Amino acid sequence: MTDACGATRVIRANTYQRERWKNGLGWTREITRSPGQGDWDWRLSIAEIDDDAPFSRFEDVDRELVLLAGNGLSLQFDDGVEQILQPPHDRARFAGERGVTGRLVDGPTQDFNLMWRRDRMDARLWHRPLVGPMVIFVDPGHVWALYLMGGQGRFADASALGDIGTGDTALLVGGDARQRFVLDGGGEVLVIQLQPKGH
Repeated sequence: MTDACGATRVIRANTYQRERWKNGLGWTREITRSPGQGDWDWRLSIAEIDDDAPFSRFEDVDRELVLLAGNGLSLQFDDGVEQILQPPHDRARFAGERGVTGRLVDGPTQDFNLMWRRDRMDARLWHRPLVGPMVIFVDPGHVWALYLMGGQGRFADASALGDIGTGDTALLVGGDARQRFVLDGGGEVLVIQLQPKGH
């Protein structure tokens, strides 16, 4: 897993790679993926939705969207179900094969997008306030990602990760033994845990 997604590090918001959706109908800023080349096991990105458009389909992939900015996004699924992501930070989890069109409620949105291959990975996502120190324990083979939605933080541990600002992502990659990380600061954070199936 360490080789697949690289070392523990802070990924700065200004380094995210902007690219077209798979279906060519929108833009996303990729934060990171594992592995970095070819067929990924998981991927983090921020979708920029400026117009109503069908989403790309991803076979054998589960995904979770979190509204980051904007006045709301209506997810209209092909089976007739509708789910509206309302501000400030509603979220939805659904299968990547499921046909869905995103319709803007009132103007463009930005949406955090977590995707993982369900036969290879387990993934969990939490939205948490950052008020003082937050302690994360990373087991061997696991990866945690901390996306700072707003505010400022600093890693108050021996990791030498230093400061993290709004829009940055800290990637904490499990090593040979359990590791402890402490993020201290104020704001809001998305906390993602990723682990191989059966691990």
